[in-house]
Amino acid sequence: MNNVVTYSSDAAIATITINRAEQMNALNEAVIVSLQQAWQKFEDSNDRVAIIHAAGERAWSVGADVKDPPKEMWQGVPSVGASVSKPVIAAVHGWCIGGAYCIVQMCDLVVAADNTKFRYPEAQLGFTGGLIASAVARIPHKIAMEFMTLGQDFDAQRALSAGMVNRVVPQGEELAAATEWATILANSAPLVLETIKKFSLATLNKSPAEAGAISREQLLTVRNSADGKEGGLAFAEKRTPKFTGK
Repeated sequence: MNNVVTYSSDAAIATITINRAEQMNALNEAVIVSLQQAWQKFEDSNDRVAIIHAAGERAWSVGADVKDPPKEMWQGVPSVGASVSKPVIAAVHGWCIGGAYCIVQMCDLVVAADNTKFRYPEAQLGFTGGLIASAVARIPHKIAMEFMTLGQDFDAQRALSAGMVNRVVPQGEELAAATEWATILANSAPLVLETIKKFSLATLNKSPAEAGAISREQLLTVRNSADGKEGGLAFAEKRTPKFTGK
């Protein structure tokens, strides 16, 4: 990770922050890679719950940075780019557009400030990564199709009625509200929370893009492993490889 995404821990609560306020927290390669590292750090840590939020007041994130687009947007998405077995809460404000909503969609709970506006404009821009399609497994099908295809804004109250968020609070109070819930989860039984999340993710249908991204991440892990490097080196040196399972 670097300063575009920070990770702090307190009372078993991890706080992951996107820090590109001057760029309206646009998701470039550095942000996506750092988010993936943050999810991996959270999974390996003693923290029991994570909150993801973003700096500034105008936008949680305007989605992919058009000047520096990420190579693989899915790598920054929890439970897609990295396995996350513990609860994740999104604390959202301002604009949340495109790929940024895909990140929020994969969180377990969402607290939105009353100035939040969600938008998914890919059909009007002429491209898609397809990851959004699993929205039909998370909110009613007709509402999901409206959101995914028309490119029109869903404000905080519409998002609440659609089931896209759990709670709407006054602007500036979303992080405190998320921390209130995170404290309850941090003091709850970890094995119960992990089991509920595992079973819930197994119950939800995955879109082809989501399933493909998860498979690709697993294959990349093998390719980039120490064993992968050892195998290639041993072949070049004409010796028997010494694998370690890492």
